[in-house]
Order: sequence, then C-alpha cells, then structure tokens
Amino acid sequence: MKLFISADIEGCAGVALAYETHKNEAAYREFAGQMTREVVAACEAAHEAGADEIVVKDGHGDAANIDPLCMPDYVTLIRGKSGHPYNMMSGLDDSFDGVMYIGYHAPAGNPGFAISHTSTGNSLYIRLNGSCMSEFMLNSYTAASHGVPVLFLSGDRTICDMAREMVPAITTAVTKTGLGASTYCKAPGQVEESIRQGVKKALAGNLSRCRAALPETFTYEVTYKDWKKAYQMSFYPGMRAVDTFTNRLETSRWMDVVTAHCFVVY
Repeated sequence: MKLFISADIEGCAGVALAYETHKNEAAYREFAGQMTREVVAACEAAHEAGADEIVVKDGHGDAANIDPLCMPDYVTLIRGKSGHPYNMMSGLDDSFDGVMYIGYHAPAGNPGFAISHTSTGNSLYIRLNGSCMSEFMLNSYTAASHGVPVLFLSGDRTICDMAREMVPAITTAVTKTGLGASTYCKAPGQVEESIRQGVKKALAGNLSRCRAALPETFTYEVTYKDWKKAYQMSFYPGMRAVDTFTNRLETSRWMDVVTAHCFVVY
C-alpha cells in the first residue's frame, strides 16, 4: 500500500496563536517538534496497518518544519517548495492508494478557529462553486483528479466537521476546538494516540468509499482583505473583477484552479 500524507502545523496539538507557527519566534520550535511527532504517529500506524511506502509532504510555510532525522526508514519526506501548483500536494500522482492529512485547520473567514485561513492571510474568504474553500477542499479535489481517495484528517473540530460533509466516509481526529479568539486544546499525547487509532481505522475499511467527487465545472472566487491586492490579481489570466474586493475564475479544468490559486492568493 502506498500512501501520501500532507502535513500542516496550525491544526497540531496546542497551536492557538499565529506567531507560534512562525520560524522567527521562540515558540515555533516546540510546535514544529509536535508537528513531527504527529506525522510520525500517522506513519507508524499506517505502516502497522500495511502501508509499505509512505510519502510525506511538509505543507507549512517554507515546507521545512518536520524533522527529517525523525522519519522512519519507509518514509520519503518532501521538504521545500518545488514551485509546482499542487503545493501542499506536490508529489501526488495516480500511483497512490490514499491520502491523509495531519494538522489541518478551518478555512479563511470561518470563526471555528482563531487562526483560520486558506493558504495565506491575504483573503477574507475563498469560495469554490459557492462553498467556502478550505485547504482540505482544495487538496482533496487535487486527489480526486488523480482518483486517489482521502482517508484521514486530524485538525480542529471545524475542519473535521467540514471534511466529513465533503467526504462522509473519511476518518477524523479532533485536536482542538475554537471559540472566538480562544482555543480549547487536547493534550499532545491524547492527540497522537487519536491519530494512531484513526489511521488504523481508516485503513481497515473500504478505501474506495473515501473518493471525493470532482465537479465538472468550477467557479473560483477570492475575496481579498485589501482592495489593492484584488485589483492587482484581477489581471491574472482568466480572472475578472466582480466587485472591489472579489475576483472570479470560471473553468472546466481543475489544473486551472490550482494554478491560479498558487498565484493569486500569495
């Protein structure tokens, strides 16, 4: 069994404030260590459940957060950003049997987590076919474009709920719950154990039930916090301004969406 794991940091145990995810802050190193431990927990559980090849994509910031010296022998860790539009899913192809997400979080504009965002902090919110687009949605449609099922997600309660709405058969592990600017955090040991058990449960079922359905057409809309950013990005090929803060792209090709996203929200 060959699995792909995409990992972020905001949804990992204990993270509650934006500065804790920034490399130039003293608090960051401890949380990067926790991100590493949660990824290792997922990998070990998957290996015990029969996965003999696991590719992990470090998906936060500069993509150099996970400690490569802690990775098991059967894991390939992708560090850094190649520049491919898949970004957090760079390295995924049709050969994988499943995708799992570690440390994911609520999307931009959602009040379920104090540091909710989608890819960057530039957007007030992003909508795809009328629904609020999370990194989970973005990356799961990329998986769907390759026919790869999305099996497991760990992260805040809001993104776990949203993941089950999109892929009802997915297994999730809640790491925290947001309320306004506060975050109710589960203990790291409890989170790591829930990841282990969740991964084993996800791999014990019928993997094909976890395939996301890829729409035939896409309407991708970004509403920016800054009208000047909106004006600048309205010149991206295919994008058009629909109001002072919002640009829209309409297409039938998923690659058009992920490519635009990599340019217009950064």
